[in-house]
Amino acid sequence: MSPLIESFVRHFGEMGSRWGINRTVGQMYAYIVLSDEPVNADELASELKVSRSNVSMGLKELQSWNLVRLMHVPGDRKDYFTAPEDVWEIAMTLINERRKREIDPTLTVMRDLLMENPRSSGDQYAQKRIEDMYQLIEMLTQWSREIQQLSPKQISRMLKLGAGVSKLLG
Repeated sequence: MSPLIESFVRHFGEMGSRWGINRTVGQMYAYIVLSDEPVNADELASELKVSRSNVSMGLKELQSWNLVRLMHVPGDRKDYFTAPEDVWEIAMTLINERRKREIDPTLTVMRDLLMENPRSSGDQYAQKRIEDMYQLIEMLTQWSREIQQLSPKQISRMLKLGAGVSKLLG
């Protein structure tokens, strides 16, 4: 592994714990993303100096997040993995998966709580706060879905507007 790739892989691993994944999974994903050829589990274990079983578990996690694609190389019985070439596709996949795993269950619980009859003024106040949070999360979720309908080029143009958006909105 070149020093450039190793530096990025190490950093990505360190950041993984802040993003809710373990260090090894973060390193594995960084290595796969930066690899110009499909990668197999043995190569990951060797390059990252981790156990083969740790790599297997990490690959299953990355597959469950739809962040890697399984490939087969003709004449080779090993499984190979690649990441999407388009960073926008990776970003959209992460947004969708996080929404399914984190936002949707939270909205379900909030909806259930809002349907309960409040038993006290404290419950009424709590429901009002839950409703406010629910409305905000719903609005952000809808906005996210609408943004995802745009092309990467349109999203990039929108993001480059930056502070121009606040000027436009007055």
